[in-house]
Order: sequence, then structure tokens, then C-alpha cells
Amino acid sequence: MGIKEAVHPERVLLVRSVSKREALLEMIQCFEKRGEVKDIESLKEKIFYREKLMSTGIGLGIAVPHVRMEGIKEPLVVIGVSGHGIEDYGAIDNQIVRIVVMIVAGKEQHQKYIKLLAGVVTHLKRPGMIEKLVNAADTQEVYQAFMGADHVSG
Repeated sequence: MGIKEAVHPERVLLVRSVSKREALLEMIQCFEKRGEVKDIESLKEKIFYREKLMSTGIGLGIAVPHVRMEGIKEPLVVIGVSGHGIEDYGAIDNQIVRIVVMIVAGKEQHQKYIKLLAGVVTHLKRPGMIEKLVNAADTQEVYQAFMGADHVSG
């Protein structure tokens, strides 16, 4: 499964929260509202445990929180864009985080999970991508910028 199959316009949001914890909860709620993750409490625990071990803020204003858990049939992705930025994310370069891409995959989906994770990171690091996403006026524009046919592989 590539980016094209994992990303859906209904799972794109403009993050309102300015704190890391609240921003991650906003993104988790996206899965909850759509009924895509049955055990939301377990997802919260796994996401926050992962962040406690090591921040998923990879630099350049990007964070990619990711977990594998039971009950997920295909990898799921939520894209969150913060115009104001999340200052307390704890990214490795100490920059504020503006783009958060949360990936949730099934326990047995190791290959798909790794391929998707690598693809998302590579995609986000393309020249101009962060600016396009942050400057988008709404979620539809974010989705279109992210999914631009000339940029997305897989």
C-alpha cells in the first residue's frame, strides 16, 4: 500500500491546538469519528508511549507519529497542518512543528508500514512541500497539495 491508497480527504485536518498532546488528540479523534480504530484508548496509549520514548518530530517542521496495533486491516493516515505551529513538540532540530502525519498500521503489516512511513517522510521533504501544505486555505487544498500527481509515488 502506498501513499495514494492510505491518504483520504476525510482524514486531513487543520490542527487548532498549540500543544503537542492536544494536537495528537485532535488527530486521534479523526480516526474515532470515522470508526476506523475500534480501541481508541489503546491508540492513545501507544501514541503517547511512543512519544515518551522518543519524539517523532523529525525536523524541518515535520512530525510523523506512528504505531502498529491489533485490529487494523490496512494502514491509516491522518494529515494535520498547523498554521501557527506546535512549539512543544520536541523535534530533533528544535523547530516548531507545522505538519503532523499520523500513521496507524496493523501488527502484522510490517512491510506496508515501513514502506508507507518511508514514503511519507520522503514525500514531505520534497522542495516546497511544507510551504504548500502550511499555506493551504482549507483541508481540500491541503489534500490536493499533498496528493499532487507529480509528487506522490505508490
